[in-house]
Amino acid sequence: MNHGLFWASYFFAVGAAVGSFLNVVIYRLPVGESIVRPGSRCPVCKTPIKWYHNIPIASYFILRGKCAACHAPFSPRYMLVELLTALLFMACWARFGVGAPMFVFMTLIAALVAVFFIDLDHMIIPDVITLPGIPIGFVLGYFVLHIPFTDSLIGFLAGGGIFFVLAVLVPGGMGGGDIKFMAFIGALLGWKAALITIFLGSLIGAIGGVAGMLFFGKGRKIPFGPYLVLGVLIAVFWQREVIDLYFSLFVPGAP
Repeated sequence: MNHGLFWASYFFAVGAAVGSFLNVVIYRLPVGESIVRPGSRCPVCKTPIKWYHNIPIASYFILRGKCAACHAPFSPRYMLVELLTALLFMACWARFGVGAPMFVFMTLIAALVAVFFIDLDHMIIPDVITLPGIPIGFVLGYFVLHIPFTDSLIGFLAGGGIFFVLAVLVPGGMGGGDIKFMAFIGALLGWKAALITIFLGSLIGAIGGVAGMLFFGKGRKIPFGPYLVLGVLIAVFWQREVIDLYFSLFVPGAP
């Protein structure tokens, strides 16, 4: 038996199932609805979705992207969220192996996927994700990821503080959700990951902003949260490589 294929398939399936739940979170959390009850239902006819019509990824293709009851089309994004989460969970297993850090990063990935799409849709990052994440981040960062408490504290202050200063200096230029999000990331991952996230998020945001104006015009505004999420993902998977690349480019002769 190929154990690697088994674990890859297992975490892909787990990620797809988590992605299915994240679709509920993304849809309901910003509008104040319960993410527990009622169960999944068609957003058009409100018919409850039977369990065998709610198989992550597969059901979209089996039902040809339509509700089994009223045949209203479902957005392909539901399937894409499931697929994205499945791929990220599988990549997390491949990068970190089975263990406590892997489960911490998978939990973070689930939060990041929710933040990405909620901010994209509503231009908010819910406090219910970031505020509890700050104290939890300090605990998990220290006891599971073995990040020194001082690194997490500096990350918390630097991540949230940089954006807080920007919000004061440029009113309306930085949202409160971004400040709390970066405080959460700094607390969990430490100051190096926080600075990488800010740098890469800003870089990707600048590129995305120019591309958005070229293709969609100035009327299309994309919030900063999704760019920060991409920065966090890069920091999670390739922090060491990013740091090494930085020193090789800007600090010649550095070890």
